Amino acid sequence: MLTRKQIELLRFINERLQETGVPPSFDEMKDALDLKSKSGIHRLILALEERGFIRRLPNRARAVEILKLPESSTPSARPGRQRFSPSVIEGDLGRVRQRPADEEQVRSVMIPVMGRIAAGTPISAIQSSSHTINMPPEFLSHGEHFALEVRGDSMIEAGIFDGDTVVIKKQDSADTGDIIVALIDDEEATLKRLRRKGASIALEAANPAFETRIFGPDRVRIQGKLVSLVRRY
Repeated sequence: MLTRKQIELLRFINERLQETGVPPSFDEMKDALDLKSKSGIHRLILALEERGFIRRLPNRARAVEILKLPESSTPSARPGRQRFSPSVIEGDLGRVRQRPADEEQVRSVMIPVMGRIAAGTPISAIQSSSHTINMPPEFLSHGEHFALEVRGDSMIEAGIFDGDTVVIKKQDSADTGDIIVALIDDEEATLKRLRRKGASIALEAANPAFETRIFGPDRVRIQGKLVSLVRRY
């Protein structure tokens, strides 16, 4: 027998997996269930795992698999507000409806892959295009786009893992809270969440193992904003 909070959390995780293919972060679970701390989420996750409703996958942060749902459980309402999660296309298990090859070719947009981006240890600045990927237009916004292969795990709590490909809308400005590609000192490209602290720019990781880095505005140039994510299995 599950408690109400356990049922709400299980349904929230399942709905997020159905919608995006990416499990919610502990912060998103906490906000959705209106809890004051993540320790309550840890206890609920442990209880669901012990009862055989979920399985946490080893060596992958936030990797949760739904094993079953309650046969009869009717929470009065879906858990509350959800934070932004990027649109996700799964590779071999993609949820995009299959279309005839000619129709798919017409609908697809060719996006250049511009090398690798650091989500952790700094790497060199964005490279020239190495190849392209096909993207359905519904996973893009207006304007010019490019893609980058993610290396590192500093954004795992935002659902971005090492080996993912992020699709970026090219732009030189962004709002606080956006996940951006930032070019630091014209040498280092990194994928982080943008925060503004007065005149300074903070590049915030989504992994407590990584510290927030703060720079003067003259040291950081915004290259674009995250709009979609591609994951292959």
